[in-house]
Amino acid sequence: MNAATGMRRVSVHRLGEVLLASIQQELTDSIAVALRQDLTEMAAAGTRGVIIDISQVEIVDSFLARVLAEIAAATRILAGRTVVCGMRPPVAITMVEMGLGLPGLHTARSLEDALALVEAGEVGR
Repeated sequence: MNAATGMRRVSVHRLGEVLLASIQQELTDSIAVALRQDLTEMAAAGTRGVIIDISQVEIVDSFLARVLAEIAAATRILAGRTVVCGMRPPVAITMVEMGLGLPGLHTARSLEDALALVEAGEVGR
């Protein structure tokens, strides 16, 4: 929780040159924007990649999809890569039905797969 605003934030952990954000709650718009800010600032300090674990997320709306795409764009400009992992099948189906895409983002089934993609440098910039 951010003491100044009372807002809960998503924890971001640095694993060597990789940033990991594991979303354990449904995101409000303000928390999603704070996550974008946090990841962008941390990526600016040097990173090979950003992994966002959404395995606990039940709904990805158009705003969250846009924020995720913006994180990927900012990370790419800062010479990193972004991978979203753990997307549930119902979330994927809903996104397709709503015509939502995740431009600039790569996906992986699991955190292990996402780490392997970033570590191997197989994720394009």
